[in-house]
Amino acid sequence: MATTTAGPGRMPRQIAYIIGNEACERFSFYGMRNILVPFLISSVLLAYLPEGAQRDGAAKDIFHSFVIGVYFFPLLGGWLSDRFFGKYNTILWFSLVYCAGHACLALFESHAGGFYTGLFLIALGSGGIKPLVVSFCGDQFDRSNKDKARVVFDAFYWIINFGSFFASLLAPLFLRHWGPAVAFGIPGVLMFIATVVFWLGRRRYVNVPPSGDDPHGFLEVVKTALRTRRPGQGRPGYAVAMAGLAAAAALLGLWALSLAGLVPWWPDFGFVISACLALGAVIALGGWGASLQLERARGAHPDAAVDGVRAVLRILIVFALVTPFWSLFDQKASTWIIQGREMTIPHGAAWWPSWLVQDAAQMQALNPLLVMLLIPFNNLVLYPALRRLGWEPTALRRMGWGIAISGVSWIVAGALQLWLDGGAPVSLAWQALPYLMLTFGEVLVSATALEFAYSQAPHAMKGVIMAFWYLTSTFGSLWVLLTNFGVRNEAVLGRIAGTGLSENAFLMFFFAGFAFAAALAFAAYARRYPMQDNYRAA
Repeated sequence: MATTTAGPGRMPRQIAYIIGNEACERFSFYGMRNILVPFLISSVLLAYLPEGAQRDGAAKDIFHSFVIGVYFFPLLGGWLSDRFFGKYNTILWFSLVYCAGHACLALFESHAGGFYTGLFLIALGSGGIKPLVVSFCGDQFDRSNKDKARVVFDAFYWIINFGSFFASLLAPLFLRHWGPAVAFGIPGVLMFIATVVFWLGRRRYVNVPPSGDDPHGFLEVVKTALRTRRPGQGRPGYAVAMAGLAAAAALLGLWALSLAGLVPWWPDFGFVISACLALGAVIALGGWGASLQLERARGAHPDAAVDGVRAVLRILIVFALVTPFWSLFDQKASTWIIQGREMTIPHGAAWWPSWLVQDAAQMQALNPLLVMLLIPFNNLVLYPALRRLGWEPTALRRMGWGIAISGVSWIVAGALQLWLDGGAPVSLAWQALPYLMLTFGEVLVSATALEFAYSQAPHAMKGVIMAFWYLTSTFGSLWVLLTNFGVRNEAVLGRIAGTGLSENAFLMFFFAGFAFAAALAFAAYARRYPMQDNYRAA
């Protein structure tokens, strides 16, 4: 494979292949993702459950388990790319896995084993390429044409939302009018086209070889800090980290034993919840332990590497406080669709586009559309106005307010649910209000968090930060699964009934409170966070 560069100051020609790939891939992903819950509710795969809350709950569990996988497998894709295969080969091979997953969904709509295998393959393929495509795009630039890179990254973000908008708008129509084989098959065709387009540029790409082992990388510094002994001092950090590993092993062991029926007293969390809790124990206690002994790594590693690990550990606390936001945001494709199916579509209204919007799942198209509108509004109108009033919208302030505003959106959704529970017909158009507020929160949190993490992490740690950022969505869906599991017993359902609220309304207000609590904790931590400036010197 040839390694090429663009002429001085010119846009690399191979960028067109990467942008084309991204457009098709995003349509394929959001096309299948946004019809997954409505398909499952009406499919024979869940026909063993009675219609209503049980089937809705099972569909939500499957959806959020899938999301957990999508945002966990970037760890695998990034590791394989950096250590062994390079970005191009890793993207291409995971894309083929991705295509196989789509084929399984289209072919096995009535076969549980085949369909769930397809979901696993899509999570593996989509997650595997997720951390690589944008950085592979950046590899195509050098100092002579770096001014063109910003244009391309803006185009990347626009393409993501463009693909998401049309996928969210059209995929529910495909499902409604032509059935699941076509509705899942069309995204599969788009993913195959995405893979072919990416392959066509193979002779033009700049390929940065895999870096291999970094003796001063994040994990190496952490291991040195935990293992180093000092005369007359104990190793409290090592003890804490080992406690994390022990807790992870215990969680997985108890899951296996409960599966075999040997510990009937242990909750039947299932593998996904157990594995995520184990991962959380390792990250939380391992990070805490490393922070207690991090100074012991100095001398064995450069000061810059040790300071970089310290910066990452601080950022991890910020990321942990963001995870409740994702538990609210990703439910727009599960809980909010289920709510929308109870609403009345105002076909008789002259202002409603009945020729196009015919299904509650299509309301998700509002999210990418609003993103494309809100980002320029914030940058050109809102933020300058706030600065004129003497209030600087720093990254941490924006993120904290974004979490809180997402909570408000769920208060509105809960109010709509109360309206529905009262027996009154509720227009689907009312869902536009919580969608607007949730998307405003997304813009404040998601776009800002990447800017914040980039500025706080040294260059050598930016890849580690991206891996941890994707895990925030994994843990966001974990909170959803844990909450759904928690309400599935008679005692909890009885207490919910005692409040006078339906289960759906209660959970909506619960998640709103969850977001408000996270926003308060975020604000408290942000007040004492030591801001850094790790942008590259001009």
